[in-house]
Amino acid sequence: MAIYNIFSKRQKAIRGQMDVFTYDEVSQKLRVQIVHILNDALGDSSEFMRDEGKVRQTYTVIADALAREMGLFTLPAGDIHRRNAYEELVNFILHEKDIENVLSAVELSFKAIDKITRTNGYLYKGNYSEVADAAIDELNQRFKENNCGYQFNEGQILRMDNEFIHEQAVKPALVLLGDIKYAGAKQEFLNGYKHYLDGRDKEALTDALKALESTMKVICAKRKWAHDPVRDTAAKLIKACIDNGLVPSFWESHFSALKTTLESGVPTGRNRLGGHGQGVTITTVPVHLTAYVLHQTAAAIVFLIESEKSLP
Repeated sequence: MAIYNIFSKRQKAIRGQMDVFTYDEVSQKLRVQIVHILNDALGDSSEFMRDEGKVRQTYTVIADALAREMGLFTLPAGDIHRRNAYEELVNFILHEKDIENVLSAVELSFKAIDKITRTNGYLYKGNYSEVADAAIDELNQRFKENNCGYQFNEGQILRMDNEFIHEQAVKPALVLLGDIKYAGAKQEFLNGYKHYLDGRDKEALTDALKALESTMKVICAKRKWAHDPVRDTAAKLIKACIDNGLVPSFWESHFSALKTTLESGVPTGRNRLGGHGQGVTITTVPVHLTAYVLHQTAAAIVFLIESEKSLP
């Protein structure tokens, strides 16, 4: 039976409801991992019971602030007459069904880690600031590896799709790559993000270039532009797109800038850091560079496909 691109599907595409992250679920695995981080950075149940000072005070401040904002005297399952703020907060993170409430609890907890634990002697540790940084870094890594589209940054939980580049490049690229002609490029693009989420940054760069090359090969084939679909690399494919007027002539300066970006940005980043043997020294790709290249690839894909659509 035929599959139809019905109204609701088109509206979802327009709204950009295709994404590499999820926003309406915090898995049980992720919740447990978050509790482990809190135990390391804020103190666990035994330290809460043993320490009458900073640990107990910190958990109480978090639980009380969250309950107050929710219009409650204690968090669910808490006992106002026999308070255990540690158990209240942990059980809330593990069992609360409202995702926004869970993320509010995580945000308040990591605000405390970021501010309160950066004091000499918290949990009787000398490297208090390094512990706080490590906890925040691990939270963001756990979000990423669980495909949960949030990050803790500058004291706040932020949705990834609230970032301008993600909203304006990544999600539109996925929508455009939804066309069956671009199935290969879409899979490579998603593979790149999967590698990124799993911490395999060099592999992510490699698949970013593959997605870019596949997109240009589809355009060249569709337009019957001369190219070698097997041997042509990004540089040759970009030249084919340039030679065939993929960009209007009055946009020449912008096109030249894009050409430079494509030739020295995504491909060069991949070639130098991800696509060749690393020799004796083990190379590492910074996470921020991987994210930049993936975003750059997404923007280039959107540009190329939209430009091809505009050609007569």
